[in-house]
Amino acid sequence: MSAQGKGIVIAIDGPSGSGKSSTAKGVAKARDLRYLDTGAMYRALTWWMLDNKIDVNDAAAVAANVERPVIVMGSDPSAPTVTVDGRDVAAEIRGKEVTTNVSAVSAVPEARELLVRTQREVIEAARDESAGIVVEGRDITTVVAPEAPVKLFLTASAEARAQRRSKEVRTGDVAATQADLARRDKLDSSRKHSPLTQTADATELDTTGLTLDEVIALVVKLADEAREAQAS
Repeated sequence: MSAQGKGIVIAIDGPSGSGKSSTAKGVAKARDLRYLDTGAMYRALTWWMLDNKIDVNDAAAVAANVERPVIVMGSDPSAPTVTVDGRDVAAEIRGKEVTTNVSAVSAVPEARELLVRTQREVIEAARDESAGIVVEGRDITTVVAPEAPVKLFLTASAEARAQRRSKEVRTGDVAATQADLARRDKLDSSRKHSPLTQTADATELDTTGLTLDEVIALVVKLADEAREAQAS
C-alpha cells in the first residue's frame, strides 16, 4: 500500500482502554475523515461464529467459516455502524460473550487474512474518494497500513484503562475488568499472527494524564504536519 495518494491515512494501535476509539473518532470528526474500527470487525466475526454455534476455540472450524458472514462497516465517525448479513449488531458485539472470545477468533490466520484484505480495501477507497481515514486496531501500523504517514501507539496505565473500560461497558467491577484486560493483552501480544506490538516509527502517546480533547489535538497536529509534508 502506497502512503502517497489523495487522502491521508492515520493508523492508531494500542491495547483496550488506551483511548483508541474515542481518539480516532474525534480526529476523524475534526478533519472530516472517514473512520474504521477494525476491532469491531473481529467482534462482528466472533458474534457470527457464536450465533451460528461454531466452536471459536476450534481454529479449523473458524477458518472453514470465515467467508460466510457479510460484515459491513459504516465509516461515519459520528455514527459508525456494524452489520452482519444486514443485521445491526453494534450493541451485540460489545457483550461479554463476544469480548471473552474475540481474541481466539482474532488469532486464526484465515480470519486475519480475510479481514485485513477487507480493511485495506476500505482504506484505499477512503484515500481515493475522501480526505482520508483514521483506522484503529491492534495491527494497523504493523500489518494493515504500515506505510501510513501518521502512525501512533496509544497507551495508558492499567488502572486508567480498567476505569475507562468499566465505564464504557457500565460495570462497577473495575478489578475484574482490569484482570480481563490483562488476559486480553497477553493473548493479543503473544499470538503468532499479527501480534499487538509497537513499531519503531510509531509515535507512542501515553493518554493516562491527558483529557480526550488534549489527545485529539495532539493527533490532529501530527496529521496536519504530515499533510503539509506530503503537499511540499
